[in-house]
Order: sequence, then C-alpha cells, then structure tokens
Amino acid sequence: MLDLLKSALKPMLGATLLAATVAFSAAPAAAQNLFAPAIRVNDAVITNYEIQQRARMLEVLNAPGNTEEQAREALIDDRLRLQAAARAGVTPSEEDVLEGMSEFAGRANLSREEFIQALAQAGVEEETFRDFVRAGLSWRILVQQRFAGQSNVSEDDLDRASSSGADGSNVRVLLSEIIIPAPPGQEEAVRARAARIAQSQSEGEFSSFARQFSATPTRQNGGRLPWQNLSELPPQLRSIVLGLAPGEVSDPLPIPNAIALFQLRGIEETGYTAPDYAAVEYAAYYLPGGRTPENLARARVIDAETDRCDDLYGIAKGQPASRLQRESLPPSELPTDIAFELSKLDRGEVSTALTRSGNLMVLMLCGRTRAVNEDSDREQLVLGLRNRRLNALAEGYLAQLRADAYIVQQ
Repeated sequence: MLDLLKSALKPMLGATLLAATVAFSAAPAAAQNLFAPAIRVNDAVITNYEIQQRARMLEVLNAPGNTEEQAREALIDDRLRLQAAARAGVTPSEEDVLEGMSEFAGRANLSREEFIQALAQAGVEEETFRDFVRAGLSWRILVQQRFAGQSNVSEDDLDRASSSGADGSNVRVLLSEIIIPAPPGQEEAVRARAARIAQSQSEGEFSSFARQFSATPTRQNGGRLPWQNLSELPPQLRSIVLGLAPGEVSDPLPIPNAIALFQLRGIEETGYTAPDYAAVEYAAYYLPGGRTPENLARARVIDAETDRCDDLYGIAKGQPASRLQRESLPPSELPTDIAFELSKLDRGEVSTALTRSGNLMVLMLCGRTRAVNEDSDREQLVLGLRNRRLNALAEGYLAQLRADAYIVQQ
C-alpha cells in the first residue's frame, strides 16, 4: 500500500514542492501570512498553515466534499476538545500519542513510520498527524472520565435492545394490506372479491378497496403500512413480498377465517445487519362472538387498560383458561397471520384484526428475544450500547462548548 500511495502522490508532490519553493523564495511576505492567525477559538489561534495541512491530510485520506471547509471546522473542534481536556487535567503521555498514531496507521495496514512517510510524500508534516491524534485521544479520555457514570448499561437496557432489534435490518419494505374476513358460508364470495382486488392497477385503486373491505385498523389509511424491516415479516410472507415489483399486488393469501392481499409500494436497502430473533412472545385474549361492535369496543377498553401481557391475566381472571393464550415461539413456527400482525407491533401494543373459531382475537406482543448464543455476543451488545450513549453525550458536550466559545474566523 505504501508503494501505491507513493506512485499516486508522486506527480502531485512534485508540483506541490515546486510551488512551495517558488512561493517561499519569491514572496517571504506570503510565507508570513501562511502562519498568521486564521481563526481564533477563545484564547487559542489556528493558522492558515494548519488549515492547509489538515485539508491536505483529508485529501490523502480521500475525505469527500470541500476539504478546506472541513479542515476549518475540524480544527475548531480540536481546539475546543483540547481546551476542555486541559481544564479537566487530561494530558495524554507522549507514549499514548505514539500508540494512537500506530493504531490509526494500522487501519491502512501500515506501520506508524510507513504512514508518516506516506503523508510526508504528500506534503503533510508529521506534527499535523500528531496534533490530530493528540486532540482525539485527549477527547476520548475526557469523555470517558466525564460521562462514565451516565453510560452504564443495565439489564433493562439490554432487554430493550434485544427485543427491539437495535441493529436494524438490511432490507425494509413499504406495504399496503387488505385483510378480508371470510365467515363460514361466505368463503367463495370472499375469494372472488379478493381475486378482483388482486388485479388492482394502482395504489389508489388498492387503497379504495382497503377502505371498503379490509378488517384492519389501517383501512382508514387505505391499508398503508409504514416502513417495516423485512426480517420482522413472517418467513412465509417474505418470499411473496420479494417476488413483487413496486405497485404489484400479491395473489390472495388464505389465512384462518380471512384472506389477505398485499401491495408493495417501495423497497430499499439500509446498510445494517438484520437482527436474528430466537423467539417471539405474544398473548391472545379471545372475545366470543367475533367482530361485533360490542367486542371491538371491549377490545379498545382492554387496550386502554393494559400496558403489558401480564395485565391480561387480570382481564381474564375467573374465566375459562381457553380465553387467554400465551406463547413464545421461534419466528418460523408462528402462524402466518399472527406473525404478520405481530410484525406491526411494539411491546405492549394490541391488534384486533384477527379472529379464531368465531372469537375476536385481542393480540398483544409481549416481546422479541434476540438470539444471543455466546457471552461474547452479549458483551458486544453492551459495548455497542455504551459507545452509542457515550457518543451522544460527547456530541452534546461539544455542541455546548461551541455555543459557549468565542470563535472568530478571518
């Protein structure tokens, strides 16, 4: 890699050195201006030379955008970081700075000496690299000392992160849904209606059908669902969705006591890794009589009176055991219709879209358990949560320092 850097930077280096030689020999005043203050940050100054050097280093590191503007902003932040660290008595040792330089160089598979040599060939002084590392290291130590107590991760934090799939998904989809109830004796008519809806030619037409025939709460919004991680959909539904082009409608999908149709409105990749769930826990409370206005009103009351699955035991107290069902199953073993409804819910939320054997199902998500097979996985999750919390606290602190600082740019 060092040879590649040399060959890539050699023509530019020659031109840079030639220009620098002419500038310093022919115009001493220009050289003096190069070291004149360009920015004042409280009692500290940033020179034009420092800006030029940082911008050149950013170019070598292939930073996108306007490197001079980025250099100005980065150097202001570095001055604020160093000032805050000094007030707190934080001063990294020279050995620590050298180790930090080696660590940074290692990201390019180079030794510290090789990285410094490559920078020098591009016109970047070693001191520029050293100052960059010193500021970052001072800030890291200060943030860890200042916010250590606020970044601890509790068991509740881990449970929430595990159940929410904090790592996200690498593919997410935008769907519209129609769930048409199929009571006994009406199955044929419902199948014929679903077949006609499957021929929808537009989102507007599908939404119109959803408002007329769908039994889900989304009917008021034309069946439109928000973005969902593909990994949270039932395995049986994923292949169906991935087989659709945007705007297309799925073939009618029979589910217990109903028929479902889905329209794909959008699909995108997000650049994250899909979480792996070991189990999904849910509770189903049944109201005899199906989707009557009385049962739907009762379901709304239950939803308002409960925050978690344990609360349903109080609702079902004194009733037959069959009225309340609680399960914890691997995603692949969930019934398709239940899995799809659960994919739309957060912990403690309720769906009333489904029925079973003439009973309205009040379905509540109890939680999702992320697969953690080794202690190292749990340790990585703790580390990830702690680092995200520290980064957020650090960014807020730096923003406060900027707001309170006296900054003047020439």
